[in-house]
Amino acid sequence: MIEDIQIRTSPEVAASPQKLRKELQKKLLPGTVIHDYRVLKRSVDARQRRVMLNLTVRVAVGDDRNVPLLWKSVKFVKVPENAPRLIIIGAGPAGLFGALEALRHGIKPIIIERGEDVDTRRLNIAHMCREKRINPRSNYCFGEGGAGAFSDGKLYTRSKKRGNVTEVLELLVQHGASEEILVDAHPHIGSDRLPHVIKNIRSTIIANGGEVHFGTVAERLLIKDTEVCGVVTDKGDVEGDAVMIATGHSAHDTFRNLHSQGVPMEAKGIAIGVRLEHPQQLIDRIQYHSKEGRGRWLPAAEYSFVTQVDGRGVYSFCMCPGGVIVPAGSSEGELVVNGMSASARAGEKANSGMVVEIHPGDFPEYAAHGPLEILALQEDLEQSIYRKAGNSIIAPAQRMTDFISGGVSATLPSTTYAPGVQSMDFNELLPPFIADRLAKGFRAFGRKAPGFLSPEGVMIGLESRTSSPVRIVRDNDTKHSIGFNNVYPVGEGAGYAGGIVSAALDGINAARAFHNNEEKCQ
Repeated sequence: MIEDIQIRTSPEVAASPQKLRKELQKKLLPGTVIHDYRVLKRSVDARQRRVMLNLTVRVAVGDDRNVPLLWKSVKFVKVPENAPRLIIIGAGPAGLFGALEALRHGIKPIIIERGEDVDTRRLNIAHMCREKRINPRSNYCFGEGGAGAFSDGKLYTRSKKRGNVTEVLELLVQHGASEEILVDAHPHIGSDRLPHVIKNIRSTIIANGGEVHFGTVAERLLIKDTEVCGVVTDKGDVEGDAVMIATGHSAHDTFRNLHSQGVPMEAKGIAIGVRLEHPQQLIDRIQYHSKEGRGRWLPAAEYSFVTQVDGRGVYSFCMCPGGVIVPAGSSEGELVVNGMSASARAGEKANSGMVVEIHPGDFPEYAAHGPLEILALQEDLEQSIYRKAGNSIIAPAQRMTDFISGGVSATLPSTTYAPGVQSMDFNELLPPFIADRLAKGFRAFGRKAPGFLSPEGVMIGLESRTSSPVRIVRDNDTKHSIGFNNVYPVGEGAGYAGGIVSAALDGINAARAFHNNEEKCQ
């Protein structure tokens, strides 16, 4: 018999197969023998002084000797030569999972990616950090895997209504991710392991008749007799039956080109602030209510803070336990930072975005830009920070406590930001609309978690690529762009997702919609 058991236990017991088996045995009738077990779900409960783990465990007893695997693989079949052609702009999660779904429906995916393959991209990023110069074609935003490839591989999403989250996670496991992502309440792959998974997805796409073209910039839609029949790239025209726009949030030139071609879009709110870094031990002590921190058995602690300040949300974003801060600009002349963690999350520092909501209309001076209003604001702030930092990606930094008191930091803690930091005052660097709310948010978080508002906490900026500054308008049912029946805007760049899993689901849904609404270009 296969049976699922709910159990609440200590981290030490959960980490020991022998001790866990004994605890499970207590939940069964005396004399029942457990032949095999697998943990189905695991979450940390740190609300009380004593931190506990909540587990759902599947056991095999009686006639059943083994617990089945937690996932089923998908069999892909090579598409025929005359298959419909779906051109996908971007090799991030929306594009890659859209391509996998296209294969399942006998559609040939053709991915066009301006950046490089993930291995070349990793080398380019290392060179960029050493030389302190942004590579506009291959960086933390552009390249195979998208912006999420080097930002911890977080897989938690609240977007349950978008589709089957488990389907996305199982496809990741099929392509090399650990089964642990099916178990943990807040799963992540890690920036060190995700590239391997991405390469395997690419291999599946190519082996089954798809194409992937790196170093190729999609410049505009190819329109013949009012019908979209492909994409114009810097290497020539690529023709197809439909186009999926899966650019990610930083393809500003693509947004402008699509807008000039009449693709309907609207300004979308984003959030802007800083990346905040603390010693991981400090965060462990705060979150686990213990002077000893997390101890031997618990994972590096995470946090999630949110409050309302003067009508706008102030919140933590993309928290990276045991991680590092990286330069995340996509063009010369702008200063942007982001965070990432390896799978072990074993670094000495914890970092998170700390950002303030920005709505269309908050900065009236940008209203003349129309749908590109927030994009123009975002670019101006990134370029302004770059100039004030001495035309460099050596980032401004300030202790939290100095920011609150209005003083420039005389000294700075060590940071993980490889290009280096320089002491500056974010009260002068950021518009008052952002700086004032951020300061009030820090005070609120310090009250909620004593010790968080600390001189050991250092602000590094600018954190501005939280989401896309535009939304490409589409039909809710068919998923295609309004006025362009065979153009499918998807993922974070199009304004419809907020992370790896939600973007992947959006790509899957759009590929299914194309299959259902298939209209070949004549």
